[in-house]
Amino acid sequence: MKEKLQRFGGAMFTPVLLFAFSGIMVAFALMFNNTAIVGSIAAEGTLWHAFWTIIENGAWTVFRQMEILFVIGIALGLAKKANARAVMESVVIYLTFNYFLSSILELFGSTFGVDFAQEVGGTSGLKMIAGIKTLDTGILGAIAIASVVVFLHNRYFDKKLPEWLGIFQGSSFVVIVGFFAMIPLSLLTASVWPAVQTGIESTQVLMINSGTFGVWLYTFLERILIPTGLHHFIYTPFLFGPAIVEGGIVTSFIENIPLLASTEASLIDVFPQGGFALHGNSKLFAAPGIALAFYFTAKKENRKKVAALVIPATLTAVLAGITEPLEFTFLFVAPVLFLVHALLAATMSTVMYSFGVVGDMGGGLIEIASKNWIPLFSNHAGTYITQIIIGIIFTGIYFIVFRYLIVKFDYMTPGRSEVDGAKLYGKADYREKQANGKKKTATDRYADQALAFIDALGGADNIDTVNNCATRLRVKVIDAAKVKDDSAFNAGGAMGIVRSKNAFQVIVGLSVPQVREAVEIQIGK
Repeated sequence: MKEKLQRFGGAMFTPVLLFAFSGIMVAFALMFNNTAIVGSIAAEGTLWHAFWTIIENGAWTVFRQMEILFVIGIALGLAKKANARAVMESVVIYLTFNYFLSSILELFGSTFGVDFAQEVGGTSGLKMIAGIKTLDTGILGAIAIASVVVFLHNRYFDKKLPEWLGIFQGSSFVVIVGFFAMIPLSLLTASVWPAVQTGIESTQVLMINSGTFGVWLYTFLERILIPTGLHHFIYTPFLFGPAIVEGGIVTSFIENIPLLASTEASLIDVFPQGGFALHGNSKLFAAPGIALAFYFTAKKENRKKVAALVIPATLTAVLAGITEPLEFTFLFVAPVLFLVHALLAATMSTVMYSFGVVGDMGGGLIEIASKNWIPLFSNHAGTYITQIIIGIIFTGIYFIVFRYLIVKFDYMTPGRSEVDGAKLYGKADYREKQANGKKKTATDRYADQALAFIDALGGADNIDTVNNCATRLRVKVIDAAKVKDDSAFNAGGAMGIVRSKNAFQVIVGLSVPQVREAVEIQIGK
């Protein structure tokens, strides 16, 4: 079950990767079209205003079509065969579901307590999805329908029909089954979802009113569940779903940037929901403290090597918000340090929230600055200066606590082991071992990694399923005893390997989608 949940979480992450860039571009467009920030050049009717309006509308694409993206991502990530066809089936059946639901509400809306004549948005509970006026089930509805489609696809895609019905095989048969399945599902949704919407509104009020404890618990769970891959289930409903605000924190915050930039009221008073998107501060401020602890606890003769390892990893964490090279290092050598990290990260977010810091801060410095500091600094400089001061203080706390624990319990962090020397995760130079010395293309290198990982996993015949999240290749094998030790994965360029019975997570880095594709090509899946 855990492996299935991890696979599901990885599939949900596929569309999430698109949001950072789009969010940054929307934030910049709104900032450059704000006369209070750039002056009269941004006045309506100017060429400047027209240009940034065009940029803004294009940048809103992924947010305005979020449901469709999750329908695509779930099918792409969970289908066990013919993924591209599964995507097509998923989109068609999801649109069919919404057409059914729209017609039901148009004809019998009062029966279900829905006033279908209302304008979409606001408190109506309605939304336009791909040009269809329907109930706003958000990404939860998209994920649910896509999951049903994946089930149908995996079960019926290969079903053999009589020759005279052969035209209805494959994707056609899946869509036919899905068509009829959507009728009762749309009726069920019309009956149940309005009550769910009411419940969500009540939950939003409760979470906002829970204040600092709610922020602490959210951030703690988002961090502590990273090794399991289940953290996606914590942040997704908050950032992209309706758990705390309609449309999710990411979309709602961007929509409110003009208001937040122009108001002198406290940010926490205008947008209190933003307390549930402060987890990026642990990437921005924790990573330097952890890296310094690694450096100063390493043996003196190894410190230069440690610096060469942790500086790039720290810059990646601070700038891009990718923390796994650091986090998985101390997770493997001393899991208690990861628990301490989660506790400190939650406490840092809570302290910041107590001092009025809110926003959309789930990524690294580039994302936090472009979506928060730059567009809002003029009227909220005090809030952000306070945030930075608190963050720097916690950098020091991280350093002191980690250094003390590493020394006290003699944890073998980089540069402390007599045998291993200084390393994050023994990255052997696999490609340099190629005999021909030919300069390889990126595709060649991905293929090399794929072959190395396939061999380390016991061969193609031992691989059952392959998936990935942001940085990890997730593989389920048939016989775990055939899987080689960690050094075989390190030889292929892995930064680490997580084992859980027949489920393996190969830490690859941001090139993992390309490596996964190369693996699938090699094993014919």
